[in-house]
Amino acid sequence: MYRKHSLNDTLTSFRGLSFPYTRRKGSPLRYTATVGIGGNLGDVKRRFQHLFFHLQKEKHVVLLQTSLILKNPPFGYTNQDDFFNSIMIIKTNMQAKDFLAYLMRLEKKFGRTRSFPNAPRTLDLDIIFFDNKIINTKKLTLPHPAWSQRESVVIPLASLHQ
Repeated sequence: MYRKHSLNDTLTSFRGLSFPYTRRKGSPLRYTATVGIGGNLGDVKRRFQHLFFHLQKEKHVVLLQTSLILKNPPFGYTNQDDFFNSIMIIKTNMQAKDFLAYLMRLEKKFGRTRSFPNAPRTLDLDIIFFDNKIINTKKLTLPHPAWSQRESVVIPLASLHQ
């Protein structure tokens, strides 16, 4: 069950279950990753919950925090359903490129297929920040490009500190 709050005509926030969540104790793992999660196919909030429990069982990561969930309109390809987005703070010992590969495997496990850019999807996992690293390669750009212009990132990110 989620508590729903309308932010304006196009944005709605949801709180409940494990969103938001804060782990009480820290982690000895080395790197801190800020991960944007999103999706707009099927029961996305339920999928987020399954992802939350999946990450709780993983040995290679520690889930420290989650944000509220934001329902917002799509951008890029706009002829699709609204998206649900949230933020997760995760600790890991994986290097950034290995962590990206791990996230892509998780997307696939949760039914993600890549048909065209900005297509509808079951689960989208993006590294927004990875420690304070700046990386610019073909496969990975950090911090995530244009993160600060996206309500789907900024609003959930701001909720982590409330």
